[in-house]
Amino acid sequence: MTTAVAAPPFSYNLLATQPTAVGTARAGLFHTPHGDVPTPTFMPVGTQSTVKGCTWPQIKATGATMVLSNAYHLYLNPGPALIEKAGGLHGWMNWDQPILTDSGGFQVFSLAHLRKMTADGVTFKNPLNGDTHFIGPKESMAMQQAFGADVIMAFDECAPYPATREQVLASLDRTHRWLDSCVTHHHRKDQALFPIVQGGTYEDLREKSAAAITPYIKYGVAVGGVSVGEDRDNINRIVAHTTPLLPTHIPRYLMGVGTPEDLLMGVARGIDLFDCVMPTRIARHGGFFTRFGRQNIPKQAFTEDFNPLDDACTCWTCQHHSRAYIRHLYRQGENTAGTLMSIHNIHFLVQWMADARAALLAGTFNDFYHQRLIDLGISENDH
Repeated sequence: MTTAVAAPPFSYNLLATQPTAVGTARAGLFHTPHGDVPTPTFMPVGTQSTVKGCTWPQIKATGATMVLSNAYHLYLNPGPALIEKAGGLHGWMNWDQPILTDSGGFQVFSLAHLRKMTADGVTFKNPLNGDTHFIGPKESMAMQQAFGADVIMAFDECAPYPATREQVLASLDRTHRWLDSCVTHHHRKDQALFPIVQGGTYEDLREKSAAAITPYIKYGVAVGGVSVGEDRDNINRIVAHTTPLLPTHIPRYLMGVGTPEDLLMGVARGIDLFDCVMPTRIARHGGFFTRFGRQNIPKQAFTEDFNPLDDACTCWTCQHHSRAYIRHLYRQGENTAGTLMSIHNIHFLVQWMADARAALLAGTFNDFYHQRLIDLGISENDH
């Protein structure tokens, strides 16, 4: 009698590719224990295990299939033990679709005046109360396994921008040694561990990093360190140089990128997954996306504008409320304004990527890409 072999909990089907002037765009399907993720896609960020200003049913209604939570913030409060006791993040948040957690590395390294780095990890002070903590690859794996996300990130060092070549080389050495430790200390079979390509703005160091992490790549990979202050030209150059160095049979995740134009440019260069806090952050400050560029709701011109935020948008906000109404709420300091614009902005980016995916499957991505950039007022030379 033949014993059936269980299928791996993660796999990626590459469904379509299309060469572009800057790379190869892709459409695929990422299979996870909590459902399939059509790619390319945008992942809303729930930093504190919630997308700020929104409920989870509202997020699900935007069409989002996968969300991100932040390991550093959840480690500090409420802590891994409580979340694990609640059934991991899926039970804690009552979200039954895929979840990704970052390693906490970016937040720790951003605390330059509150941290001390060693070969084993980082000792840092909680900026809220001064308590001392230590996170290294072993600790990052322990907390992320307790959180129980479908996809977790290796603990890495994200070099600042600008950084000298010597600084980036030292950073790469730690990142690659820590990746080996992450793999050693990661034991959950229902989680995919994504290594991260670093290397700053140095193309040869990106090559060095890609070569070093490739033996560890199993279910996916991330491109890190390209949203820490670089200009768009540098980001596009590094992403275009890095993606061809990575395997084609797994999803590629570009960390922390989230404007409509940057998502399109990432797709054109072979990226599959994106995340950013931008949609909700700008919403709380009156900003909203349209296919012709970002707008700001306090504008006087919207006082008697009874059109939706974007007349082609199918989100709940655009189906029910006008610019004039949302402007009124915003000017009165009502939190509902930020919620309504957050729903719109997240839906907009999710649908933006769904439209890119449809164009890829139809073989018309290049036309779609150029028209969308033209609509946004971006010239050929800008991308």
